[in-house]
Amino acid sequence: MNYFYIAIIVAGVIFLLKSIIIVNQSHVVLIERLGKYSRTLDSGLSLIVPIIDSPRPFILEGRSKPFVDLREQVIDFPPQPVITHDNVTMQVDSVIYFQVTNPIRAVYEVADLSNAIRQLAMTSLRNIMGELTLDQTLTSRETVNAKLRSTLDEATDKWGVKVNRVEIKNIAPPHEIEMSMQKQMKAERERRAMVTEAEGFRTSQVLKAEGERDAAIAEAEGRRQSQILDAQGRAQAILTLNQAEAQAIQMIYDAIHKGDPTPDLITIRYLETLKEMARGPANKVFIPYNAMEVLGSLGAIKETLNSAAVVAGAAPPARPAAPPQPGNPPWGGRQS
Repeated sequence: MNYFYIAIIVAGVIFLLKSIIIVNQSHVVLIERLGKYSRTLDSGLSLIVPIIDSPRPFILEGRSKPFVDLREQVIDFPPQPVITHDNVTMQVDSVIYFQVTNPIRAVYEVADLSNAIRQLAMTSLRNIMGELTLDQTLTSRETVNAKLRSTLDEATDKWGVKVNRVEIKNIAPPHEIEMSMQKQMKAERERRAMVTEAEGFRTSQVLKAEGERDAAIAEAEGRRQSQILDAQGRAQAILTLNQAEAQAIQMIYDAIHKGDPTPDLITIRYLETLKEMARGPANKVFIPYNAMEVLGSLGAIKETLNSAAVVAGAAPPARPAAPPQPGNPPWGGRQS
């Protein structure tokens, strides 16, 4: 009897231990009762009925797990051969980031979730790459990533999976294509170098010509300003000289009118001026049109002097002979 009770106690302990399930954080366990889905156990301590209730295994990467991981997971794809629109075969490897959002669908809608996502990604990648040329596949990775993510996200929605990101890690074209691309790249670099050098030379010539033009314009402007200033200086000097002469003439005019000179004094000053003019280097002397008035003044001066001599008791001076008349010879005869 003692062994019977001991066996019952041991069986009870084992039954109790089998009924306790501890679920880790970010994990869930699907419980089936008699082979049918019963409930989902979240993280923490839970109790089940042994033998009747059992956890549903979750197959991922070919391995069976008693829980479903709700964290973001990564599937790395080995290089896959794809053919572009221009019939170039190349190797493409990618990586997919996904997350289980509905563990019930992820377990019951697909047998092996990771294998299903991998196969779907491979076929979708071939379809997308087949629509692009080689150059487009090398320069449009973001476009390929976006299209592939959209396709996978739409196809895996019924599996309870959310595809967050799809990244193309490497695109490896054939060796011949790589050599051709390197030659093309080298030729393009040389062409750009020549174009850059030519543009630099052209720019330097343009800048040099503009500099010479600006220098010539500045020099011409300087000469113009210098000539303008020189002309303004000469004009100012002439104006100043004319103003000085005008002031001097005005002063002389004012002095003459204030002094009230007699006609005799004016005549004497006039004769002195003519004397000074006759001393010049010119061989011609111009007699002003009013010379007869001056001679008349000389006659008046002579009469004044004679009167003064008579008063003093002196004999008047002899009268000079009259000059010969035009048309009569000096000997008194008539000119024929």
